[in-house]
Amino acid sequence: MSKIRSRDTKPEWIVRRFLFSRGYRYRKNFKGLPGTPDIVLRKYGIVIFIHGCFWHGHDIDGHIPRSNTEFWRNKIERNKRRDIQNKEALKKLGWSVMTIWECQLKPKVRMRTLLEIEYHINHTFLERLKLLEPKHYDSAEDESAFGVVAENGAKYEKR
Repeated sequence: MSKIRSRDTKPEWIVRRFLFSRGYRYRKNFKGLPGTPDIVLRKYGIVIFIHGCFWHGHDIDGHIPRSNTEFWRNKIERNKRRDIQNKEALKKLGWSVMTIWECQLKPKVRMRTLLEIEYHINHTFLERLKLLEPKHYDSAEDESAFGVVAENGAKYEKR
């Protein structure tokens, strides 16, 4: 198992190359966050995990080997529990979490998955912007909080 790479895998490379070509800038394998996310889009408040179907126990494509079954079942269950704990910790810190499975990056469905990632990034970014927008105020007292107040009775002339 020491020969199994945990970073810079082909699925990660596919997603990173797509994001970079679309103008998204990111950090990879950021150790400062729970679970060391594969991709961190700080500007958008999103972390992306790219999971192998076998190692993380994907319900659709994951499988348990026929030899040493009990060992593998326990190992994959521990991985699943750890993934859930890391995602909950990231959500408590205010991050949006995306999980991309290895099987979603197979050639037949790859472009659809990549476009869905981009849609989710943009949608999340716009939702966050809505939370940061200033409220529309009706009275002059409320406007004074912004430092710009129209004086009552001021007349403006055309030149």
